Amino acid sequence: MATPLQGTVVDKKLWTPRLVSLRFEADVQPFKAGQFLRVALELDGELVGRPYSFVNSPDERPHEIYFNIVEQGQLSPRLAALEPGDPLWVNPVANGFLTLDEVPEARHLWLLATGTGIGPFLSMLKTDEPWRRFDKIVLTHSVREARGLTYQDTINRQREHHGDRLSYIPLVSREYVTHTLHGRIPLNILNGDLEQQAGIRLSAADSHVMLCGNSGMIEQTVELLAERGMKRHRRREHGHISSEQYF
Repeated sequence: MATPLQGTVVDKKLWTPRLVSLRFEADVQPFKAGQFLRVALELDGELVGRPYSFVNSPDERPHEIYFNIVEQGQLSPRLAALEPGDPLWVNPVANGFLTLDEVPEARHLWLLATGTGIGPFLSMLKTDEPWRRFDKIVLTHSVREARGLTYQDTINRQREHHGDRLSYIPLVSREYVTHTLHGRIPLNILNGDLEQQAGIRLSAADSHVMLCGNSGMIEQTVELLAERGMKRHRRREHGHISSEQYF
């Protein structure tokens, strides 16, 4: 493991009382969109850290992470309490395989996220690669309450730039909100609403699906897609599904 290095917080945004974006400067080695970085604080004389996905693209600075404050958590409440100028620690080397260079060729790319799992997908969409490789991209963000539909400015800029090549589909599970689908991702795949909203079929013939978020969504979605002949992608055996699990 590389030696941790010190970074500096430059900005913070509180989207809700529990959702936080933290921007910081640090001499991190080049990374790929979709990867994560271990971020730590010194607590009681030792570094306590956990992995957080980049929201910024590889050529953007400062670096940015997006996370949920875990009640009684050891790290996230303290990260959320940081202010500009405060120090933090990072591993300079990024990790993770939820990256587009791991995705086989397909016509359509489906990016299905719950909560803060949208972060790595935003990083990807800010790069040129998805727009070179795929005819259409579907970004789906599932949250419990409408206030969790964050990063609207970032998403709108992508929609303005790429037009109908990007379908953004928000889902809210605990409220009925206009211009959103109701319920969780697996339900909206099962009832056909997700595909109807996207305007394309979700099929093994022309789609690759990337999943990022809670384990329940990922497990249920993988099971539903298996019924359509879709399987997990592996380097030795190409498939249709890639995932990163957030707890």
